[in-house]
Amino acid sequence: MPGFGPKFFNCILCNCRTKPNNRKHVLRNTVKYLRKNFMLEAKVGDVICSKCNLMSSKKKNQLRNPKANQQAISLEPCQDVICLPINTTVKSHAYCCLCKRPGPKLLSVSSDARIDFFVRENTLLPGGARCCPNHIEDGRIVNGNYVQSQTHVQMDSISIMDLISKLKDIVNAIPTSRLDFDSDRDMSDQDYFNLTGLSKRHFEDLCEYVSQGMRNTPSRSIKTSLGIFLLKMKSGLPNKTMATLFNISKSSLRRAISSVRKALMSSFVPNYLGFEHIAKQDIISDHTRPLAQFLFGNNADPKAILVIDGTYIYIQKSNNFHFQRRTYSVHKGRPLVKPMVICSSSGYFISILGPYFADMKNNDAAILNHAMMRNADTIRQWVQEEDVFIVDRGFRDSLQVLEDLGIKAQMPSFLKKGEKQLSNEEANSSRLVSKVRWVVESANARIKKWKYLNNVLPTNQVPFIGDYVRIVCAISNKFAPPLARTTTDDEHLAAKMRYLSHQKNHLQQYVLENGLDRRSVIWKPIDDLEGFPRLNEEDLSNITCGSYQLRLSSSYIQEHIEGDADIFVHKEDPGLIQVKLQSRHVSSRKYTLWIQFNETDVLATYCKCRAGARVVGVCSHVAAVLWFLGYSRHEERVSPYGVQNWGDSLEDAALIDDSDSDDSVVEE
Repeated sequence: MPGFGPKFFNCILCNCRTKPNNRKHVLRNTVKYLRKNFMLEAKVGDVICSKCNLMSSKKKNQLRNPKANQQAISLEPCQDVICLPINTTVKSHAYCCLCKRPGPKLLSVSSDARIDFFVRENTLLPGGARCCPNHIEDGRIVNGNYVQSQTHVQMDSISIMDLISKLKDIVNAIPTSRLDFDSDRDMSDQDYFNLTGLSKRHFEDLCEYVSQGMRNTPSRSIKTSLGIFLLKMKSGLPNKTMATLFNISKSSLRRAISSVRKALMSSFVPNYLGFEHIAKQDIISDHTRPLAQFLFGNNADPKAILVIDGTYIYIQKSNNFHFQRRTYSVHKGRPLVKPMVICSSSGYFISILGPYFADMKNNDAAILNHAMMRNADTIRQWVQEEDVFIVDRGFRDSLQVLEDLGIKAQMPSFLKKGEKQLSNEEANSSRLVSKVRWVVESANARIKKWKYLNNVLPTNQVPFIGDYVRIVCAISNKFAPPLARTTTDDEHLAAKMRYLSHQKNHLQQYVLENGLDRRSVIWKPIDDLEGFPRLNEEDLSNITCGSYQLRLSSSYIQEHIEGDADIFVHKEDPGLIQVKLQSRHVSSRKYTLWIQFNETDVLATYCKCRAGARVVGVCSHVAAVLWFLGYSRHEERVSPYGVQNWGDSLEDAALIDDSDSDDSVVEE
């Protein structure tokens, strides 16, 4: 019933419980003193302890007589008390400070538990408070369902300094993240490049664009948000891992990525991607190789040469069956979306179209036809008649549309039905196209170097895939070097390739007319071929008209050395050899090739692979044999082997010992 139970008289200044012989009442002059010095509203008749009353009297006397300050006696037991706007709970030995349930089995709350509770709940438990045992677990208060009693707490200077000291210890104990993009000293330029793909200077430059559409927040700065976004794109780390690295919550990390994406799309991407961001004449003069212009353009009246191809961004399978069918690619056998990449002959990204669905209605040709008919990204205003599109065989159904628009299309030749090899003319023309078209494959690989776009993305990120692809392409245009650089030999190489494209492969005619591919009696194996011309790297580059075939040479020769391929020489013509090389794609297929030579030069080559009849350069099989016979076997510093074979560390289910079989067990 109300009115029963113990009644406590706490000091209004230090909040200590007062005994009857140590209890004073506040007078009128003391009320004014407390209001002026402690911002404490007291009433006449409130309780104040004897020590605080004596202290207030001494202070009032010191204010009246300043000379008395030198003789003032310091009263250590009772310090200055300040009222702070901090939530607190009840203080009692008989009741739980959290739920106010009565004892008797109550535990005293430790100082560390009080500080931890204050940090988490912004509520300070009074010293000596007790609580129920079920509120404590591993030395921490786990039940946050507490009853708040006051919104202000009175603390003396000693208690305040003790609280500050303990909070300082907690802050110092928190592990600091090394991923601090706000400090100029913590991370080196190499650290910036490893984490974001950009140098520190380029990072600062990109941050200027982001700051136009973002602001600093209490939890993260603009630089930190940009670092989060670029690290996500560069590494593809899960949000949980990145939240740990940056010491922020997952929701804050997602907001940072979303904010940076929007800022970059509004202030950065329009300046470095899209048909409207650059003039056509600038593409022709600054981003078109003379080799491409000489092969497919017109030096007198230069035209724009665009290289076009689609790329793939893999996504998770959706539970929406309609969307699942539209995004499933029969070609790749998995769900994906298809951005269309349009770049120059130097690898400069001009525009990104899409992304599009991946079903049969959205093949490369259909996507290009849709873009041209719908004037996607104002492509029709930018492209004019006599401009050149370099495409692959997947765009064959677009050739008529491009022809109607006056656009020249260059595409590799198709293998005719029933044929196993391209003709000499078709192989030569295809080589001219591939000499320019390779750059779009490298451009697609540059996109996939941002590991996030090379991962399987969740379906909730599908609306933003186009933004991510455009952002990384714009960053590449701004900060990355061109994929194909213009050299002084471009025009000379282009003139050579155009001249060779009109030549016949006389060795092919000789092999077919004399049946050298069917007659084995005219060949004899040879262990050490003598008389083959020695070639250097420049000679090999002139023969192959490129570097791709030479990069595969060591791997092909590794198959020759470790396998059963042999070199045969013609019994009547020592300047003609025949070699069989294992296909790198099909185990049951070997390609036969012939090389005609003299002591100083390689005269002619022919291979029975699909592109082996060409004269513009040589195929990879011929390049491998030339590299081995004319170069690597004479150079001690050049290893003939390709890469390490790790097959010895794996088991082969095709190898079964008959002695281990159950059928070999003979019952007696």
